[in-house]
Parts: sequence; C-alpha cells; structure tokens
Amino acid sequence: MNLAHVHLLLNHFPVIGTMIGIGLFVVALIGRSLDLQRASLVIFLGIALITIPTYQSGNAAQHAIKNIPGVSAELMQAHNDAALLALLFMEITGAVSWFGLWQFRRTSRIGGGTLVFVALLALVTLGLMSNAANIGGMIRHPEILNGPVASPTAAIVAPQLAISADYVGHHVTGIKWVWPTLQTLHFMGLSLLLGVVFLVDLRVLGVMKSVSFATVHRLLPWGVLGFGLNLFTGMLYFIAAPEQYIANVTFYWKIVLMMLAGVNAIYFTLFDEPWSLEAGEEAPMKLKVIAASAVALWVGVMFCGLMLPFIGNAF
Repeated sequence: MNLAHVHLLLNHFPVIGTMIGIGLFVVALIGRSLDLQRASLVIFLGIALITIPTYQSGNAAQHAIKNIPGVSAELMQAHNDAALLALLFMEITGAVSWFGLWQFRRTSRIGGGTLVFVALLALVTLGLMSNAANIGGMIRHPEILNGPVASPTAAIVAPQLAISADYVGHHVTGIKWVWPTLQTLHFMGLSLLLGVVFLVDLRVLGVMKSVSFATVHRLLPWGVLGFGLNLFTGMLYFIAAPEQYIANVTFYWKIVLMMLAGVNAIYFTLFDEPWSLEAGEEAPMKLKVIAASAVALWVGVMFCGLMLPFIGNAF
C-alpha cells in the first residue's frame, strides 16, 4: 500500500462529507436544533482535517501515474490547481466551524453571523470540491464526459477556479527570503500552538488546580491561530517541493499524529466532561489519559517535523 492508495481511499470524503454537513446544517436550521447545528459543525471540522492528507496524497498519486501512457499531464495539473483552491476554502470552513463550537462553549449559543458565514463557505467549498473531483475523474475515467469531446483535456473550460500550484511553488523556492520567512512563521505558530495546548492539558493533569478548565480554555483560539499559521506555512513548503515529503516516511507519521491530535482537540471543545472541572477540582483518570495523549501527540508531531531532514533520505 502506498500514498496513491490512500488518495483513492480519501478523495471522496471532501465532496460527500461536505454534502452531508450541508444537509444536516439545513435540517438543523429548519428544526432550530442546536444539537444538530453543533453536529454539522463537527462534520465540517472533521472533513477539513481529512482534506489535508487527501490533497497531499494526491501529489503522490500524480507522481505514481505520470509516466503511464494516456495519462494527461495537463489534466493532472488542472486537478492539482483546482484541489488547492478547494483545500483553502475547506480549511477556512473548518476554522469557522471550530469557532462556532468554541463560541457555544463560551455563550451556550452559536452566533447568527457565524452560522451564515459557515453556510456560505460550505456552499462555495462544495462547488470548488466538486470541480476538483470532476477534473480528477477525467484523468483515468474519460467515460464521465458528457457529449462528444475530442479529449478529456479539452473538457476543461478556461478560466478554471483554481490556484496555480506551480506559481506558488516557484515563488516559495525562487525568492530567497520567502523560505526562511516561512520557517520563522512556522516556528512562531508552533510555539503559540504548543504553549496553549500544554497549558490546557497540564490543567487537566493537575497543574494550576486553582484555575478552572473554562478559564484556560479561553486561550484556545490562540492555539488554533498557531495551528492555522503552521498549516499555512507547512502547505507552502509542501507545494514548493512535494517530492521531499511524499518520499519520506517521517512525514507520513507527522500527518497521522497531527490528525489524531486534531481529533483530541475536538474532544476538549465538544464534550462536557472537561468543562465540569472547577477551580481546585481533580480531573478523573480518563480525562488525564486523554490530556496526556494530547501532549504526547503534539510532541510527536514536533519531533517528526524536526527530523524530516534527517530521517527518510528525502531532503
């Protein structure tokens, strides 16, 4: 099994998952169900996480089939560019969805503006994801074309809804100050993320017992900001030199650990158990195990990131 198999496994989730999230979101609004609203936001957030390895494994799939006769390089590039724009909107949708969940924890309601913003973003994201998926299907499935078309490549109508990955990559590697600037921002984001995550998890583990969990949870948006900064800069690295990452097993572990850490973060935002911790109270053992696993996962993400140039012989 390789990353091309992973891409085949994951590439339907962004489109179908977004459709399910939108459907549930509409039902929640019609029925005025706060629980269903939260459930739909969780779906959008989960799909945003899944979309990251979906895009990255797509680059591996491209490298795996690029020399097969009959495979169009133009179609693969168009698919990559369309997927990049769809990824951007999907991550923004996920971020706003997380904010809605955090907002509920602070005020016991989700703001109307947040719901409208999520709805608009989700609809745009669905259109962009569908466009990327349709182009991707043409690469190996020309039978999906409607009507007589000279070639699958001719079915792409310009201008496309896309961001040129080659253009982005050229500026990251071709301008000498961009890469070190991104590296500085990446470590700033990592410091912000781990600082907040460790504060929250250490409170659960028994440090700062005089402070309630709800108090330290106020810092979580700063941690999410740090994660967003890391994701943005990290994806620019990947776009600029994907072959350095898709051939490195350490990178696989980093992404797996990051996905698990993301699920862990959803737990602390969504479930009631952590929020029952008042000042001076001791967390139950189950909650301590989850907090300790979060610390271990993020340390693992950091370790794998630092070891990328030294393990895997890809750099």
